[in-house]
Amino acid sequence: MTTAQSRRRLRLRRIRITGWSALSALLVTIVGFLTWFHIVLPAERGATLEVFRDQSVSVVAADGLIVFTPVEGASGQGMVFYPGAKVDPYAYLTPFHELVRDGLTVVIVEPLFNMALFDTTPLATVTAQAPEVTQWFAGGHSLGGVKACMVAQDPAIAGLALFASFCANDLSTRDIALVQILGDRDDVTDPTAVETSQGLLPEDHQSVVIPGANHASFGAYGPQPGDGVATISRTDMVAEISKNLRTHLLATG
Repeated sequence: MTTAQSRRRLRLRRIRITGWSALSALLVTIVGFLTWFHIVLPAERGATLEVFRDQSVSVVAADGLIVFTPVEGASGQGMVFYPGAKVDPYAYLTPFHELVRDGLTVVIVEPLFNMALFDTTPLATVTAQAPEVTQWFAGGHSLGGVKACMVAQDPAIAGLALFASFCANDLSTRDIALVQILGDRDDVTDPTAVETSQGLLPEDHQSVVIPGANHASFGAYGPQPGDGVATISRTDMVAEISKNLRTHLLATG
């Protein structure tokens, strides 16, 4: 074998080694990426079981959607709800438990990679889960609220509920009811983003701040890194959410 041939073989070997190293690094990155997105803040077992044990409501999961309905006395109103980033969708059964018992239908989306902004489920697919509903609202927590704002562009949506969230798209000309519920101990939601986005909301929207509520108070999934310390009880928080949705959203139907 000549010196030139040896050098050529050495270069090819180095190229192969570099290629395999790059491919291995890419695979490790992809696996790490997917693993990170699938590690969620889990729903609290006790709170979730309380909902499942209530025979006056029904929880059915299918095709990436959780359909939460009253067994009797449905009001004809429904909400499409988007979870916060990397939060177990079942954590939102508790905040809506009282309202569903009273007739509201809630369809909670289980988003792709546990990130609502990645979800591409058509609104019609979601609403088809409850054909008896005649008036639909959208809602979301944190980044799920940002997604709900995007969905609220659809004429089929009559109102919007933002839990510790804000809009990134312009809804100022939409004739819809909108209630934005915040917590005064929330250290996760960016207050500057909330303030600067007010001009994107309908002029007659309602903003409510719940004393003692932090970011995680809007779901039943325990503490969240970087959050403030809540002083409001879960029972009182559910009552506050229910009261404000009834007053500023559901009553407009």
